[in-house]
Amino acid sequence: MSDTRLSVGDTAPDFTAPTDTGTLSLADLRGSKVILYFYPAAMTPGCTTQACDFRDSLDALQAAGYTVVGVSKDSPAKLAQFREQEGLTFTLVSDEDRAIQEAYGAWGLKKLYGKEVEGSIRSTVVIDESGKVALAQYNVKATGHVAKLRRDLGID
Repeated sequence: MSDTRLSVGDTAPDFTAPTDTGTLSLADLRGSKVILYFYPAAMTPGCTTQACDFRDSLDALQAAGYTVVGVSKDSPAKLAQFREQEGLTFTLVSDEDRAIQEAYGAWGLKKLYGKEVEGSIRSTVVIDESGKVALAQYNVKATGHVAKLRRDLGID
């Protein structure tokens, strides 16, 4: 388990991972800005709210030059079901072995219903065109996070 969190200026860890439609390599997105967001589980209430907020903000984020990528420990098949059910139009990455979440500090101890458990930490990392961390937010709220992120990035 990793408690390493990324900070502004760090190099974003590269990865290649399965998606619900193929494979994604972070290196292939070099030259564009990337919003990498980590969520605990597809088709749960909070994660659905957050995914739909990203979906509904996608035009504005893309117009500002951002590519949105969601990462969870769900299988590609479950991600495909999530995409279909919610009409999601951005890439969903399957991180079943948690390697990406651990590299980004998005896996670790968290409080769940008053108990400390190990799991996915709802987090967002914004990566600039050169592959450096431009913004890293951990323990974000599912509701209202995308609106706050847009404000933090100066996107109307």
